[in-house]
Amino acid sequence: METSRITVQADICHGKPCIRGMRYPVSLVLELLAAGMSHTEILTDYPALEEADIRACLTYGARLSNLKTLPYASS
Repeated sequence: METSRITVQADICHGKPCIRGMRYPVSLVLELLAAGMSHTEILTDYPALEEADIRACLTYGARLSNLKTLPYASS
């Protein structure tokens, strides 16, 4: 699955990964899916998104979960 739909630009959403340079962070789509929304519901609520965008977000999240080490956040 291609993730070229996921872009990171410093001037959009504070550099968070977004969909196709729009102001829809990947995290938003993943949170909506985790909350139980269907692809159809997300596409209805966010008409600028496409089915391929949702799949790219899932692929991006899956690839992140394969990282061997995660940055440590000190308290």
